[in-house]
Amino acid sequence: MTDKLKIALAQINPTVGDIAGNTDLVRGARAEAAALGADLVAFGELVICGYPPEDLVLKGAFQDAVANAVGNLAAETADGGPGLLVTAPWREEGLLYNAVLLLDGGEIAAVRYKHDLPNYGVFDEKRVFAAGPLPGPMNFRGVRLGVPICEDIWAPDVCECLGETGAEILLVPNGSPFEDGKFDVRLNHAVARVTETELPLVYINQVGGQDELVFDGGSFVLNGDCSLALQMPTFESGLVISEWSRGDEGWICEAGERRAPHEGLGAIYRTMTLGLRDYVNKNRFPGVVLGLSGGIDSALSAAVAVDALGPDRVWCIMLPSKYSSDHSLKDAIDCAELLQCRLDKVAIEPAVHAYETMLEGLFEGREPDTTEENIQSRARGMALMAISNKFGYMVLTTGNKSEMSVGYATIYGDMCGGFSVLKDVYKITAFELSRWRNQQRPEIALGPEGRVVPENTITKPPSAELRPDQKDEDSLPPYEALDDILRCLVEDEMAFDDILARGHEFETVRRIEHLLYLAEYKRRQAPPGVKITARNFGRDRRYPITNGFRDARQP
Repeated sequence: MTDKLKIALAQINPTVGDIAGNTDLVRGARAEAAALGADLVAFGELVICGYPPEDLVLKGAFQDAVANAVGNLAAETADGGPGLLVTAPWREEGLLYNAVLLLDGGEIAAVRYKHDLPNYGVFDEKRVFAAGPLPGPMNFRGVRLGVPICEDIWAPDVCECLGETGAEILLVPNGSPFEDGKFDVRLNHAVARVTETELPLVYINQVGGQDELVFDGGSFVLNGDCSLALQMPTFESGLVISEWSRGDEGWICEAGERRAPHEGLGAIYRTMTLGLRDYVNKNRFPGVVLGLSGGIDSALSAAVAVDALGPDRVWCIMLPSKYSSDHSLKDAIDCAELLQCRLDKVAIEPAVHAYETMLEGLFEGREPDTTEENIQSRARGMALMAISNKFGYMVLTTGNKSEMSVGYATIYGDMCGGFSVLKDVYKITAFELSRWRNQQRPEIALGPEGRVVPENTITKPPSAELRPDQKDEDSLPPYEALDDILRCLVEDEMAFDDILARGHEFETVRRIEHLLYLAEYKRRQAPPGVKITARNFGRDRRYPITNGFRDARQP
């Protein structure tokens, strides 16, 4: 029986489907841990295949490749080095499980399966995995390890079972994506399980972007008295060694580095940056191209893009129409200069005129309306997509959550593109993030120090500039009111009367609810974007397009 143990927490960034690449990341972490004298290396959830694999995990060839990779890693542990606690989809008797596997001594020493499968929000695990039985501990070199997987610690049953069957340390592989304010939720669940079992707990979370999800890391260790022994950084890959000693009261982890997690605007901005970086790099785009209008949304999107990819991989295009103001063009130029990225100009008026000429016979006798405004937006979308096709750069859309909620965006126009960093960011938050970035440069940023969004862009009234003297508030309530109503409807699913009780006008709330439902068909055709809030549009919030329900009572 050993009284000393070194467990390496490997907080790495796997790619879904890249089984060979992910396996090499595991090998690299093991080599690093071995040099530091580790006995065991633990990883996040489904590290071999990447998380979440969605329906890709149902392919037999995919399952075979995972099994071969795990077998090869197991064989490599015959060298006497650290054992591996890896996670992977695993077949047994015709069923597929979300599994954790202990690899040691050249073999698969133990296998346990996830018991509580999440099936809410962005999670669909019951769709692809079978639920495992309540697990018992694994024996690793004389130490009984309890290994609940992610959701298994969000309720007491699994950890209670592990404690009752002799587990001495809880090691928890996680694939827990970022949500504003979620770190404290994770910590509270971990503290609850430690309090109930009186066992220390190691929480290992992955880091990196996968489509709309961003995993923020922040792995940590709690001792049996709930004290925080170790805290890894958020939004950074890395490996740390936790050093353990067995005493009269059980296993205790020595105090190590404790990095405070990023919170608030700083966490949101880092999530957007890491999400865009991994989406572009993992899908092998050379860079991004976006329309730079001089407005707050395009300026913030450009700033995030430069911080994610570097100035040389961001290409901004001014796309002026006859309604574009001189000050907006100047703001766009100033923004590109601050960001040190390329800026070109493509006037859309010839294309707009061509469309108006093409359609004038059909439109004869009808007054100009939003149709003509949308032609301008679609001309811009066509130009950006042409540049994307010619040079390979992905089009970055710039619409925010406030606009997407109520349909204040043009389908096949400013909505066309491959990704959106502001998809889950409300307008007021966009202003706050711009001010924050002008004052701080996050450590993961590749962009310049100092101001990156011109002051005039932040202070001027927002406008789409699709008709003379247009302002957003001509068509929408003030963003302070709009965003509050939308949070009530989208994040909180609040009843109509409860929203009115917050001081909003009846007709305003009724109109916003109606617009929210009408715009569902647009949102279904929008590009993916970084998840920030508890309910992003997409896998979090799934509403029917055909929808006759309205909560608004008649006045």
